[in-house]
Amino acid sequence: MTTTAPRGSGTGIPGRRTGTDASGRAAIAARTLRTDRWWLQPVLTVVALVLFIAYSTVRAFQNGHYFAEPYISPFYSPCITTACEGDTFPKLFTGPAWISPAIYILIVPLGFRLTCYYYRKAYYRSFWLSPPACAVAEPHKTYTGETRLPLLGQNLHRYFLYLGLVLNVILTYDAVLAFRDGDGAWGHMGLGTVVLLANAILLWLYSLSCHSCRHIVGGRLNSFSRHPLRYRFWTIVSALNARHMNIAWASLFSVAFADFYVLLVATGTITDPRFF
Repeated sequence: MTTTAPRGSGTGIPGRRTGTDASGRAAIAARTLRTDRWWLQPVLTVVALVLFIAYSTVRAFQNGHYFAEPYISPFYSPCITTACEGDTFPKLFTGPAWISPAIYILIVPLGFRLTCYYYRKAYYRSFWLSPPACAVAEPHKTYTGETRLPLLGQNLHRYFLYLGLVLNVILTYDAVLAFRDGDGAWGHMGLGTVVLLANAILLWLYSLSCHSCRHIVGGRLNSFSRHPLRYRFWTIVSALNARHMNIAWASLFSVAFADFYVLLVATGTITDPRFF
């Protein structure tokens, strides 16, 4: 006669119970015994992500006010269609003028952040309540992990990283071009220059602090002593990785603020302060 371990036991040993089903553990009917405001962080995460998604969606479909010489919004760079405003990056193909260039471009950063290890934790907890916080039971009866569609797409994270690095190069190029004035002469520096440069730096830090980047650099090495340069880079990336959550939020804010700043300048709402 064969017995089967109960669902959730996770042992594979017949009759052996572990975890919350283990014999001798207290039967707690409450969802959690925590008395602090554990729900606050998931709520703030939902609010922040919903606001960003709403703002970026409106700006993507607005299809305008994204260029103010010499600044271009990161939502619209590289502005690859021939219908783009301005002249900051080579236009690669002719697309319908009614399709916003941001529709093509935002696929990469959206895919990168959706599959990011930290953001998975953030929105799994906040939107799916899986689980909503430490020591708080989740409402779901079953758990399949990332073994089924659509969560199988999380395995594309490394490839979105590669594409994201290409975009970082382009946004750095835009930041360099922001040192020109309206006539194309070099030596200009305005507040917009600082905004675009800070955004490019934060996006680089976000990409380099990524868990996949850390694994690419040193995850497959069996002996660091034989690869001193890679070990050095791995220690730098590891230090950044410890701050990946903070950098993720800072870069999310910076890319939205950079777009908003260009919007204000492009619509004439503000005048870009010039330092020299």
